[in-house]
Amino acid sequence: MPKIGMEPIRRAALVEATIAEIGAAGSLDVTVSAISKRAGMSSALAHHYFGGKDQIFLAAMRHILKAFEAEVRSRLNAARCPRARLEAVISASFWDESFQPSVISAWLNFYVLSQTNSEALRLLRIYQKRLHSNLTHDLRSFCSARAPEIAYGIGALIDGVYIRAALGGPRETVEATQIVLRYLDAELERK
Repeated sequence: MPKIGMEPIRRAALVEATIAEIGAAGSLDVTVSAISKRAGMSSALAHHYFGGKDQIFLAAMRHILKAFEAEVRSRLNAARCPRARLEAVISASFWDESFQPSVISAWLNFYVLSQTNSEALRLLRIYQKRLHSNLTHDLRSFCSARAPEIAYGIGALIDGVYIRAALGGPRETVEATQIVLRYLDAELERK
């Protein structure tokens, strides 16, 4: 007989184990067996809850995206002006919980999976549109006509910093944030 209330706990454990396994492997070349072993349960249970490896990975990315969204909202609520709001969105992109090796690897593999998996592509597009919208909204206070272009550049730079971090580049949150903020400053000076 199944234990009542265990499903959310087990799902969360499998999601965390998925992120850790991808981080350890540096790729999606992990098995459901390895994920479930790390989570302390059988692979049959993992398949029962998620169906397969892609579904487990998508659940892990949804978890990462929800945590990112919560961090952005928290920082935006504390920001009092457009510049502070821009800094909030940028710094949330590199906060400690998301800018760690296992999550960086998950992001990199999320981009790869989105090329062949329609659900991954849908999640990626939602993330990109929200990021672009948040940035564009506050950039309009400084440079209305160029706001979408600058927002696109910031998004591309954030992605690029993650790719570089996955390949051994800067993994310090402050350094990564400063790279993007310097770009923002340079673009705002151009108006």
